[in-house]
Amino acid sequence: MLLIVGLGNPGTQYQNTRHNIGFRVIDRLVSDSGANEISKNAFKGELFKSSNLLFLKPTTYMNLSGESVQAVKNFYKIELEDIIVVHDDIDLPFSALRFKKGGGHGGHNGLRSIDAMVGKEYLRVRMGVDKPAYKSQVADYVLHDFSQEEEVILDAWIEHTATAIKVLKTESLVEVKSKYSLKSFQK
Repeated sequence: MLLIVGLGNPGTQYQNTRHNIGFRVIDRLVSDSGANEISKNAFKGELFKSSNLLFLKPTTYMNLSGESVQAVKNFYKIELEDIIVVHDDIDLPFSALRFKKGGGHGGHNGLRSIDAMVGKEYLRVRMGVDKPAYKSQVADYVLHDFSQEEEVILDAWIEHTATAIKVLKTESLVEVKSKYSLKSFQK
């Protein structure tokens, strides 16, 4: 069983924000796979299943994402190496895509929560959202919608990321990094 987690915040006011790019990728994967919702209150998130794949959107708000991941991990007895977390990354330029096993949270509250609850050695799908001019602006920046210019390529970038995640089931991380990593998305 593979657990693919997309990070974001619940609520329509956050739907199109940079912080919710993980949710948008999960929405695409759920749609593409025809997964069925199997959510339970105990999971603290929206959970979907298709074959041997689970797709999770924690509804705990970002800083408590680990509670949802831990609940699903324990219920389905999923190993840490079978968890993929898709998240926004301000340390990468907009539309960059990177894959990383383990490592630090880089100040990302969702990753910090997951690291504390289940450990660090899961696969991270890092989606670059760029960063504001000043560090003090980070919270506001990630909770704002993408610009109109960014929205133009967002759908294709999300599709590219979803394809890379699907390929992770059959190809090695090294192969996926080689084929799907992006400095920035070019249509």
